[in-house]
Amino acid sequence: MWWRRVVGQVGRSVAVWAASTLTMLVLAGLLPDFQLQSADGDSATRIAVTAALGAGAFGLLSALVWPLLVRLLLLVPALVLGLLVFFLNGSLLWLALRINPSGDSAAAPETAVIVAAVMSAVASATGAALAVRDDDAYRRRLLRLATRRRRHGPPCPAGPGTVFLQLDGVGHDVLRAAVDKGLMPTVARWLHRPTHRLTGWRTDWSSQTGASQLGILHGSNHDVPAFRWYEKDTREVMVCNRPSSAAELQRRAVARTHDGGLLTADGASRGNLFSGGADEAALVLTVSARRGRDNRSRAGYFAYFSDPANAVRTALSFAAEVGREIGQSVRARLRRQRPRVGRGGLYPLVRAFATVVERDVVVAAVMGDMLAGRTAVYADLVAYDEVAHHSGPASRDAEKVLERLDRSLALIEKAAEHAPRPYRIVVLSDHGQSPGETFRARYGLTLADLVRAGCGLPVPRRARRTRSGAEARNAVRAALRRPVEEGGEQHRPARRSEPVVLASGNLGLVSFPDVRHRMTREEIDARHPALLPTLANHPGIGFLLVRSAEHGGVVLGARGAEVPVAELKDGCGPLAPFGEGAADAVRRTHSFPHTADIMVNSFHDPADGEVLAFEEQIGSHGGLGGAQGRPFLLSPLTLSPPVADGAELVGAEQVHRVLRRWLREADGPQVPVDDSRSVALDSSPFAVPDPAVQDKSA
Repeated sequence: MWWRRVVGQVGRSVAVWAASTLTMLVLAGLLPDFQLQSADGDSATRIAVTAALGAGAFGLLSALVWPLLVRLLLLVPALVLGLLVFFLNGSLLWLALRINPSGDSAAAPETAVIVAAVMSAVASATGAALAVRDDDAYRRRLLRLATRRRRHGPPCPAGPGTVFLQLDGVGHDVLRAAVDKGLMPTVARWLHRPTHRLTGWRTDWSSQTGASQLGILHGSNHDVPAFRWYEKDTREVMVCNRPSSAAELQRRAVARTHDGGLLTADGASRGNLFSGGADEAALVLTVSARRGRDNRSRAGYFAYFSDPANAVRTALSFAAEVGREIGQSVRARLRRQRPRVGRGGLYPLVRAFATVVERDVVVAAVMGDMLAGRTAVYADLVAYDEVAHHSGPASRDAEKVLERLDRSLALIEKAAEHAPRPYRIVVLSDHGQSPGETFRARYGLTLADLVRAGCGLPVPRRARRTRSGAEARNAVRAALRRPVEEGGEQHRPARRSEPVVLASGNLGLVSFPDVRHRMTREEIDARHPALLPTLANHPGIGFLLVRSAEHGGVVLGARGAEVPVAELKDGCGPLAPFGEGAADAVRRTHSFPHTADIMVNSFHDPADGEVLAFEEQIGSHGGLGGAQGRPFLLSPLTLSPPVADGAELVGAEQVHRVLRRWLREADGPQVPVDDSRSVALDSSPFAVPDPAVQDKSA
């Protein structure tokens, strides 16, 4: 009956009001700068009335004024907005005390911030505790997370919807280990019941979010050789997480495939680099690249932070995460933990944003999409990837993040029970992470230092003093076949433009910007005869890929190893330590128009899975070697198997085709299929048989 719902809602509101009043009274007794005074005296009853009216005024102001404040602050950077939450909430409490007609209460500004934060947290916890015991109330509470975006939209289809949740950087083996340790009980229940199947897949050479997510959402990651690379035709450095670069990569993918993306049919994109063609997008980089007032990417913040309880809870968690990171970093230094990288500066704030703010906003947006009945949702949770870079993929810090991500999966699973249509929850990752110390930590110089030494260019003094720097100078002398005075090659002025050296995890890219085409090995040797031998023979380098006038392309290794690209085989030559699929991955990247003049992959130890990152990361991804190239796909058993028995799922483009097939299996809006494009994808060396197509042909 409707009247029962009304009575229940009124009862819960009264309970929350009472809890807020009691909290205000307790804080007034504990904090000397917070005073509750009644105009008619200071009796206990009158002070209680003053507290009740103050709590009520604070609640009304939070409900009415807070959404307007958040909308006005959408132009403020997200990190700044998180810090302003406390100040704004305290200002509302100060105003509530000033307009309270029953007395002349007062609070110091810093005290008002504390009181407001505690009261909002208590009110949120009370409301949640009461709603848990009532399915209807719980449903209404979750519905408040949804925006009004579908009010004028089409009615919700009866067929099942699909939610794709990307756990950024979580490798197949990491997920399996977390389940075995009991860190992820939700995933364990899905696997042991079982309701889901776990499938590993193999990334392209560029094992990073930009390449993988572009291929998954838009069906093509052609010509994405790394996370960052130099394009000679435009003379620009492309960076996958730069808004302008991401928008251009998405435009190119759409032009190649003639398809808007995976989410074109009533889809939503949350927290991703690319939109996938979704109508609804929040915290999406390609949307934030647009200029003008129509900036839907910021809408996700408004939808979440318009609830003051959400804002305060996330702000408190943000502050706690900053403190947790500082404590963990200090502990690692005191224990002289190895390997270790610097975690100072703004990193504690960056980590807290990724593990708290981004997670909370994206999870809330996904639950809102489900309760609004959207057909397809793709969301990226980046928390693990950010922490694993600096703490290590198997560290206790990273394991704690996995525990919290599992709780997010449980929340989304719970929301599905209250959605207007059934939902299939698919969990996947875009890549894994490989452990290992940095190239600089092991050898005392960076890849850029090594390249400059090989070119005979000046290198920093710190690099000249290292053993590796001395070895590089000796390699220059040997390649030139003539004695070079100590330091002579370092101070010789460069006659040509200096090389651009970029790093993407353990993948390095060397480009010569003054040459407008991709240089051949012969051209590089003529210009810098010591460069390729210096790189190939360095113990921290696994192999090089260069173009060749004689062979088309060639892979170079230590001690003169040389294999034409057309003759590459897994388990042989310089690619021997890198496992199955390495040869095809190198051949595919060699065909890209914007592949660098020299592609450098670091050393890899198959025994312990370690690589040497060219960036300052002890958990890295971006190249070949170890767990970084082995992500996972966790799918419900109600969906068809990702691949046929005995086949392997290879490449992000193939994952896209699997996800599209699963969307077509639903009864909802159909995802359009371009048959000519499918044939082109099938002819790729990364393609595997599609069981759905095989069944139809049979």
